[in-house]
Amino acid sequence: MRWLYTLAWLVGLPFAFLYLLWRARRQPDYLRHWPERLGWLPLSEARPVIWLHAVSVGETRAAAPLIHALLARHPNHTLLLTHATPTGRASGRALFGDTISQAYLPYDLPWLARRFLSRARPVLGIVMETEVWPNLYAECARRDIPLFLVNARLSERSARGYRRFDRLARPAFASLSGVAAQSMADAERLHGLGARAITVCGNLKFDVAPPPDTAARAAELRQLFGERFVWLAASTRDGEEALLLDTLAQLDLAGLLLVIVPRHPQRFDAVARLIEARGHTCPRRSRGDVPAASDRVYLGDSMGEMAAYAQACDLAVIGGSLLPFGGQNPIEIAAAGKPLLLGPHTWNFETISHELVQCGGALRVQDAAALAQAVRELCTDAALRTGMGTAGTAFAHGHRGATQRILKILKTSQQ
Repeated sequence: MRWLYTLAWLVGLPFAFLYLLWRARRQPDYLRHWPERLGWLPLSEARPVIWLHAVSVGETRAAAPLIHALLARHPNHTLLLTHATPTGRASGRALFGDTISQAYLPYDLPWLARRFLSRARPVLGIVMETEVWPNLYAECARRDIPLFLVNARLSERSARGYRRFDRLARPAFASLSGVAAQSMADAERLHGLGARAITVCGNLKFDVAPPPDTAARAAELRQLFGERFVWLAASTRDGEEALLLDTLAQLDLAGLLLVIVPRHPQRFDAVARLIEARGHTCPRRSRGDVPAASDRVYLGDSMGEMAAYAQACDLAVIGGSLLPFGGQNPIEIAAAGKPLLLGPHTWNFETISHELVQCGGALRVQDAAALAQAVRELCTDAALRTGMGTAGTAFAHGHRGATQRILKILKTSQQ
């Protein structure tokens, strides 16, 4: 089965490079460091290498507590952080600077995997969440490189997809030295696909600390917003902005300001055009605009400021949950003590979303009408907002500790 998979990759490789060219129209960084995607990264130093793969921005930020802990525990090692996207790479550079090395992970062809591992020479491999690359995993097993899947999550929808290719996926999962699952449900689904040595460690994202300048940035945003009631739409996906603007049109609440922060920076300009096409002016964070009293929408087109937006808002709706994208991470905003609204589509964070609703830190809304009603209720009920925020903070704080549990698993493998 892996030969068929390899053949499919070989046929698709020209299209992979065409995809890089297409993405480079808006993000020129897609054409930088492209030889690394063929395994041509710089040769590793004499020091032992710990390799950690975080595909993009979310995984890179989630890995931050673990990376800092590994750097502290292994000061004589080099930490190689690999990515698949330029935004993930930029996030890694912003978070860790020159304390790490960085590269793109090569495409999953056997000879590219061999080249990558020969040049990187890792003594330990760590893959964040659920990135499964059968050829790379097989080559790690052949070379006896311990490889761990950490912060692992697997929705039932994704599990069904892997089961359709069981003869390919099962050997890949079985080759792992260990798995640190986020929840018992994730562990059971991963075990059903062949993974062994699974430990439930919780979610690293609970251990992520806000950037040091978060309080200052939040104060700056709050000064921009003034005394208005700020409704944050965090990490929105394509199509959700239109739904939010439709909802805003149903609300006649005095002083309400909808702050939209799209998930992907390449959509910033398109979202600005949509806001203006709906008859709104569009003050933007990137230009330093101050929203006027008559403005009802503000575009948060900046990177790395979600923690500041979370602290500066009064209420937040989680993007990716209003339409079937699976939902974005609600932990950061819950930890900031702000009430949350979740749409019906939260399978990426299903357990966390369910528990947040159960503990009173979040409300679930099924459609635009319910969203409008929830915003109206929370805008006018300060006691309800305070209670939800307190519950969310307690929930977030109570789930910390995944970093140390994962470190114990990794330490055991090195003994």
